Amino acid sequence: MSAVAYGRFMGRFSEPLAPLVADASGVAPGQTVLDVGCGPGALTAVLVERLGPDHVHAVDTSASFVDAARARLPGVDVQVASAQALPFEADVFDATLAQLVVHFMNDPVAGLREMARVTRPGGIVAACVWDQAGGTSPLSPFWETVRSLDPLEDGEAHLPGARAGHLAQLFEQAGLRPADDSSLSVQVTFDTFEDWWQPYTLGVGPAGVYVHQLDDLGRDALRAACRERLGSGPFDVQATAWFVRALT
Repeated sequence: MSAVAYGRFMGRFSEPLAPLVADASGVAPGQTVLDVGCGPGALTAVLVERLGPDHVHAVDTSASFVDAARARLPGVDVQVASAQALPFEADVFDATLAQLVVHFMNDPVAGLREMARVTRPGGIVAACVWDQAGGTSPLSPFWETVRSLDPLEDGEAHLPGARAGHLAQLFEQAGLRPADDSSLSVQVTFDTFEDWWQPYTLGVGPAGVYVHQLDDLGRDALRAACRERLGSGPFDVQATAWFVRALT
């Protein structure tokens, strides 16, 4: 997955979400913070702005995302690594954050436990996941339309942390007691329907894969149904993410 494609598809939501995540996590000057699953650097950039490049580290499993984050944020330590095997000693960071990545971890509990390992006692572990199951994620208009045509398709509602309360449960299974179990919301305006639809054709994430596996007739039918649901534009898409913060 290219960083450019991801930016066009999900970056419009992850960029405005990042300051909210930093605020809710309690990030403050003087802290050293790790961004787990940093992608092209939406949250990392906010952390650098608030803390300075010497106080921010980031990891992602995608080499293309790591390259993009390094290019965007010179001087920041960005490494290729998974959440389940962070390349740091124990008790290094004041806060370890994961924006929109827990649901894609191979083992979310192990990932959260590893995030806690590298965080100092009394530090912060925080994460957020889009509300896929509750129908208020950025992708909800798409998946709701898909299900109107293909009732057996459950989209991304089954992913870890995507339903109310589940992210907090994952924290508890990792030995972390949530101090904050809430939600964060952003709103994005699309000037035209094509502005909204075209990123779905880039093959990004489960939604992009679904569009790619359709034949031409199926793709045209889905596009038409989405346009009927959303209109020609402009229109707004409200998106909510579940957020959990815990102290180590």
